[in-house]
Amino acid sequence: MAVNLFYFFIFPGLIFAAVTGALLSWFDRKISARVQFRKGPPLLQPFYDFFKLLLVKETILPRYGSTFIFILAPLLAVFGAAMAGVFILLPLFNINTGFRGDMLVIFYLLTLPSFSYIIGSLASGNPLAAVGGSREMKLIISYELTFILFIAAIIMKSGQHFDLRTVIETQQAGTPFIGSISGVLLFVVGVFCAQAKLAMVPFDMPEAEAELSEGIFIEYSGPPYAMIKLAKYIMLFILPAFIVALLMNGMRPGIGILWFVLKILGVVLLLVLIKNTNPRLKIKQASGFFFIWMNLLVVIAVVLTAFGL
Repeated sequence: MAVNLFYFFIFPGLIFAAVTGALLSWFDRKISARVQFRKGPPLLQPFYDFFKLLLVKETILPRYGSTFIFILAPLLAVFGAAMAGVFILLPLFNINTGFRGDMLVIFYLLTLPSFSYIIGSLASGNPLAAVGGSREMKLIISYELTFILFIAAIIMKSGQHFDLRTVIETQQAGTPFIGSISGVLLFVVGVFCAQAKLAMVPFDMPEAEAELSEGIFIEYSGPPYAMIKLAKYIMLFILPAFIVALLMNGMRPGIGILWFVLKILGVVLLLVLIKNTNPRLKIKQASGFFFIWMNLLVVIAVVLTAFGL
């Protein structure tokens, strides 16, 4: 029991994933600033932002909303992100437990933050938050089908294995999946699914600062908003780590740890560059992008996998 609590709260769960995600958030903001010819924030700025919200800022509750659900939603988002992080990072770090890291469980856990944001926005009673929640629902419907097909294709490439540890071991015993044509296509799909799950431009329509003034988060402040930031920090780390585990050989000991860090930074860099070189899409455009083009890429990848390519 104590070991399981350590895995969830300390390493590789909540604290480790949150600190790493906060550092990646700084990396995101620093690269974005350089692209825009700005200096960017100091290294510890994400930590300053989090603790200022947690310890200094006041929590203002909506008058016409459901207070209990409004407060509960950010906690549920952190729980889902942290649990998904545990199940992704344990196999990556070669920590053997009784649970084999079933990828379908990871898939459902990764949906919890998005659903929590929807619940919280609808519980706030704010019409702008409701619009943001509606957009988030449509975005989930768009990319989740693509994401489950992406995972199904990985299962096919690994020889019908559902557990993440075996997927990683299969690549380490042979070649990384990204070294094939189907693997490259799946990498493209995985990156865009991660972009949408993180609500990064061009898929930030649920927040849409210029239109909805933060949209689904418009009523959040103080510690509840700090929990939302915490969930986003964790997701910024575990989604690239999931892509690395599924397609890029995971992590090996020794010099492989440095190579793993570089792969994580490379995926995050790609997400940041996409964010800074594209305009926000309309929700209809985002739906069409996933329903038509991303699903088409996944289907092509599945066919190529069936032929061993």
